[in-house]
Amino acid sequence: MKLHRWITIALVAVALSGCARIGESRLNPLNWFGSDDGETVAPIEVENERRPLVPQITSLVIERTPGGAIVRATALPPSQGWFAPELVPAASDRGDVLSYAFRAVPPETPTRTSTVQSRELSAAVFLSEITLSQVRVIQVTGSQNSRIARR
Repeated sequence: MKLHRWITIALVAVALSGCARIGESRLNPLNWFGSDDGETVAPIEVENERRPLVPQITSLVIERTPGGAIVRATALPPSQGWFAPELVPAASDRGDVLSYAFRAVPPETPTRTSTVQSRELSAAVFLSEITLSQVRVIQVTGSQNSRIARR
C-alpha cells in the first residue's frame, strides 16, 4: 500500500512540474493580450458621430473577468472640460482586429490646460469570451495615435 501511495505522489509531481510552463503559454487566459503598443494611424471616421476623436491615447489595458474581458483605455485631451468619453466600435479591414475610436465631447468654451492628471479621460467596454475567441488584436484610436494589444 505504501508503494502505491509513493507512485501516485511521484506521478502527480511529474504532472504538476509541467504547470510552470502554462504560465507563459497561450493556454493561460492572462496571457491572451500583452501590453499595449503605441502606433500612429489615420483617424477613423464614423457616420453620424458628432464627438471628435480624443487626440492622444495614453494607455490600453485588457483585464480578464469571468465570462470575458474589460478593455480600458485612457486618453489625454488638450484641455480640461472634455466629457462623455466612450469607446465607439470602428471599422477594421481585418476580421481578427477589434477596433475602437476613443471619442469625447470637448468643452464649448476655451478651458485651462492645467495638469495631465486633471485632463485624463477613461473609457471601457466589456467583451464576451465569444467575441474574444475571434480576436487577435484590439486597437483603440485617437486623432494623433492609437494603442494596440496583441495576443
